[in-house]
Amino acid sequence: MAPLDSKEKTDASSKPTKINKWDGSAVKNSLDDAVKEVLTKKFNYTENFKLMDIKLLICSIAVGVAMFALVWDYLYPFPLSKPILIFSVTTYFIMMGVLSWYTAYIEKGIFTVCIQKDSKRDVVWEASSLLKKYDDIYTLTLACKNKKTGNFTKISSEKSVANFINEDGYVVSELVYAEVSKLHNSLLQERKDK
Repeated sequence: MAPLDSKEKTDASSKPTKINKWDGSAVKNSLDDAVKEVLTKKFNYTENFKLMDIKLLICSIAVGVAMFALVWDYLYPFPLSKPILIFSVTTYFIMMGVLSWYTAYIEKGIFTVCIQKDSKRDVVWEASSLLKKYDDIYTLTLACKNKKTGNFTKISSEKSVANFINEDGYVVSELVYAEVSKLHNSLLQERKDK
């Protein structure tokens, strides 16, 4: 079999992925990816990974402490390693508590943070979503914050996932683009009115 040339690779990667319409997590993740694509590719905003980087740092510290305890216990078997194991287990559970707090109160379902930079303003766009278990209502919240003035506005939309996914199980990008554009334009208009 001949290797794919670059044009065939881009065609294969841009082909939509079929999802199981009855799997709520897969549907939510696919819709989130479609919204992220609209913000980063259609509006040409730059994605900021700071929110995810902090989450990865918290997890890395917890895993690092657990690995240290494992190695220490291997080098100095149990009676000698007792204080280190107590410290490591305590630190690990504290870090898991910090991670839970961070996810619930800081991240709050935000799946992408994008920055719009131009000569007049520096605006941060955040997109978050909610799809409850065994429910078909997809709640999309788009928020924008002007870093210079500190103005913060947000708007939400609640629609059935059937509005964005066709019968064959593919996300219809045009419908997602239309919804995100509507929310985006509403926020821009609201900011102009202030």
